[in-house]
Amino acid sequence: MLQVTNLTKKYGKVLACDDLTFALPDRSITILLGPNGAGKSTLFKSIIGLLRVQGSVRIDGVPHKELAAKRLCGYVPEIPSLYPNLTVWEHMEFIARAYRLKNWREWGEELFCRFELQDKRKKFGDELSKGMQQKLNVCLGLLPLPKVILFDEPMIGLDPHAIKELKKIFVELKEKGCTIFVSTHMIDSVDMLWDRALILKNGRICADLAREDGQGKTLEELFFRITEGESAAGEEK
Repeated sequence: MLQVTNLTKKYGKVLACDDLTFALPDRSITILLGPNGAGKSTLFKSIIGLLRVQGSVRIDGVPHKELAAKRLCGYVPEIPSLYPNLTVWEHMEFIARAYRLKNWREWGEELFCRFELQDKRKKFGDELSKGMQQKLNVCLGLLPLPKVILFDEPMIGLDPHAIKELKKIFVELKEKGCTIFVSTHMIDSVDMLWDRALILKNGRICADLAREDGQGKTLEELFFRITEGESAAGEEK
């Protein structure tokens, strides 16, 4: 469903993403890991078309900047960007109109219930706490039920109940055939969910692992072994 080929992005002389190539299939949960500055957010912004890059990105075979591809792809950014003059529910209506969604209200109400936003629907975006802003941020990304959805640090700021619901939704989306791509530093929170892990370091893929390749090790153990060497992995045990 998602095909990235020779993707390269530079900021001046800084090489943020260095010739990245990988493909993510339908019905899968892939975790993107890496230290700060590894290029994770740049990769996500490149996939959804916010940045000019070298190489190619295709969603279901369609170039990522074409409208047909954009309709298939969703994105939950790390930092919520809400409109101060729209209420919480008006944000949902805005997304529904932008995607030309039909019969979306029932799903929108379910999301509000699951993320405990029912009593916040008439509040303006800038009246919400950071945690509530992040809950709305997640709901907005989920509303169109995209075939491919990218989550950039989605659990930061969420309370335990919201994290639990989000993890359940990951599994539900996978069962519906979606491709889920999650960037996170909260490795232990996704350890039971992943089918595959991509580990970035200095803008390059230093590991591409399927769960069965892990030989029973936790995702955190694999991450430290690969990024910091055997001694660091041993210290974490």
